[in-house]
Amino acid sequence: MRKSISLLMLLVFCSATACAQHTNGNHHGASASPGETPETQEWAKQRLAKSSRHQEWVKVKNGAREVSSFVVYPEVKTKATAVVVIHEIFGMSDWVQSLTDQLAEAGYIAIAPDLLSGMGPNGGGTSSLDRQAIGQKIRDLPPDQITADLNAVADYVSKLPASNGKVVVAGYCWGGSQTFRYATNNPNLKAAFVFYGSAPTSGADNAIDKEALARIKAPIYGFYAGNDARINATLPATTQAMTELKRTFEPVTYEGAGHGFMRAGEAPEPADKSAADYQKQFDAWQANKKARDEAWARWKKLLAAI
Repeated sequence: MRKSISLLMLLVFCSATACAQHTNGNHHGASASPGETPETQEWAKQRLAKSSRHQEWVKVKNGAREVSSFVVYPEVKTKATAVVVIHEIFGMSDWVQSLTDQLAEAGYIAIAPDLLSGMGPNGGGTSSLDRQAIGQKIRDLPPDQITADLNAVADYVSKLPASNGKVVVAGYCWGGSQTFRYATNNPNLKAAFVFYGSAPTSGADNAIDKEALARIKAPIYGFYAGNDARINATLPATTQAMTELKRTFEPVTYEGAGHGFMRAGEAPEPADKSAADYQKQFDAWQANKKARDEAWARWKKLLAAI
């Protein structure tokens, strides 16, 4: 079954303050970015609609909860590694579904759970909420529920007949931080791919949670934007802690890119050349596209080695 969810008012770039995520589940709000209009992610919807790959929505059981999850299968002869995709602060967007399809195109079973499943009106998920409500609901998600949902999804996808049993996780913005945190809670992951997300913290001073990091078994691969001072400020302490704990952490920073570059780098080129800030918009788009292309190439190379 093929289904695409349109989210009004979601085409904003994740700002540096949009996606802070600590172990208590808190994050700050998002701000709009120039160069995009408050419409649906039509470009992502169109790309998804053109895909020939098998896409379906499934209900993954987590106790009494049902986690609505978008699955796309690769067109390959052999069993494939599975990638669990953790969405941004904007929930289950068109872009998240398109990215999930792109992972399948690259040869992987990809599954993106809507972590807001059952949190909306009448038991709905992301599509039942407006943008402001989506952000608030994500703020309120209990960390233990997030972990349990992800465990259920990882278990489900690992047991699919087309799966080789290997599971990795990847997330963006809020989902990037959740990816880092999930790696501390699931010792069976083969790798974690953190896109502009921070490591778990604890205490009033939000210090890096070394006790949590010590539980990590999988290698952590980081993808960071050069123009993302708040997230990047956490990297020295994270790197030091992971080194002390003898855990693999390989961050790469893509200079010139902004927070959210994986999505921003896929968005269409700014079209309004009469806009006063057109050159600024174009330069930012160009830098994000370059970073996205380089990060995607690196990601596929890392995935292929698993």
